[in-house]
Amino acid sequence: MTSITRRQSMTGLLGLGGAAAMPRATQGAALLPGADIPRQGIGKGIRHISYSDQGGRPDGVQVMINRRHLYVGHMFSDGMTTLDATDPRNLKPVNFFTAGPNTRTHHLQVANDLLLLANGANIVSMQSYDTGRGYFENTLADSITNRKPFRAGLSVHDISRPAEPREIAFLPMPGFGVNRLWWTGGRYAYVSAHFDGFTDCILCIVDMQTPTKPEIVSKWWMPGMNRAGGETDPTPKGKRYALHHMIVAGDRGYAAWRDGGFSIHDVSDAAHPKLLSHINWSPPFPGGTHTPLPLPGRQLAVVCDESNAEFCAKGLFHNWVVDVREAANPVPLSTLPTPVGRDYCKMGNFGPHNLHENRPGTFQSEETIFSTYHDAGVRVFDIKDQFQPREIAYWIAPPPARLIDPRPNVAKCAMTCDALVMPDGLMYVSDWNAGLHVLQYEG
Repeated sequence: MTSITRRQSMTGLLGLGGAAAMPRATQGAALLPGADIPRQGIGKGIRHISYSDQGGRPDGVQVMINRRHLYVGHMFSDGMTTLDATDPRNLKPVNFFTAGPNTRTHHLQVANDLLLLANGANIVSMQSYDTGRGYFENTLADSITNRKPFRAGLSVHDISRPAEPREIAFLPMPGFGVNRLWWTGGRYAYVSAHFDGFTDCILCIVDMQTPTKPEIVSKWWMPGMNRAGGETDPTPKGKRYALHHMIVAGDRGYAAWRDGGFSIHDVSDAAHPKLLSHINWSPPFPGGTHTPLPLPGRQLAVVCDESNAEFCAKGLFHNWVVDVREAANPVPLSTLPTPVGRDYCKMGNFGPHNLHENRPGTFQSEETIFSTYHDAGVRVFDIKDQFQPREIAYWIAPPPARLIDPRPNVAKCAMTCDALVMPDGLMYVSDWNAGLHVLQYEG
């Protein structure tokens, strides 16, 4: 057997399975950019069930479910909406929680009748960039040009009465606050947060043994991020090294660092997390590493790079299939097929955003992967053969009736954001400009 280096393994990687991106009937000449997409979208293997504007706040990001109620974090609206989802055909807004003006609570986790909510600066309202790319191309510490009062930290809510979330604890994190977190009901929550003195978001492990008194037990960051500690910032101009979030499987943590790549950690001792490996494919690829989905039964990970430039100005972004059998030496094997059949680049922001994360109580598979793709909707992939993934279903969202995103020079396109998939294939799919779609995967 011939051994190969990591660099050799990436040569020609993007060709593995690209031809299988869509059924042959949809390949060929590009269609109109998006005006012909009906309100219920266009799907293959996915059926549209219903739509909600989330009580007049259509800017949804992460979606969680508990006791037949959905909890939706908002991108711009400084709050979280609760929806009664007893009848998925008729979602009913029943509550809106806000942590206060200029405090974004767009990411959340639920388990055991508790909800953990990210509290942080509403960066959009405090920046003055000419386009949305400014957020992704500058370190967070250097992004704020119009600072306003906000709350930074992690709030804990009792949701045993699902329509009435009640805050029972708040853990302050001085800085710009929490971006995203991973918690499925165990002792520890794995939090991405910015702290004063750091260039951007780092890993913070929080002990949830006593939910009313959460405690920080450790922090971990890439070398160079502790500016106050005298470290030299390694971030190249136009790039951003920041933990988007970590997903944990067993005693391994898998982390995405935006333009800083993908890392694997030993988290068996929560007070002393250890780096096992770090790999970065940016450059030559554009970066934006967003979601690290471990598939522990197969010793694989699917790693999603978030597209963060409109009209493909940075090239194409990808979902990577990575071999993690040797935690010290992760090796990319292939990429999920890039959607074809329309000129998505001309429609606006084209490329992956996030993955369904195989949370307990939801659809779980190490062969069927759900990924949101901004203006290309949500796509479903079969990775039974990890070297030749293939697309098996898709749903393309319509463009928004109006833009909620207040940033200048933003394309009016669908921004299909997160997908929460239930065991029966029912899908809750958010868009930070255009509300929540309920879909049914029929695979």
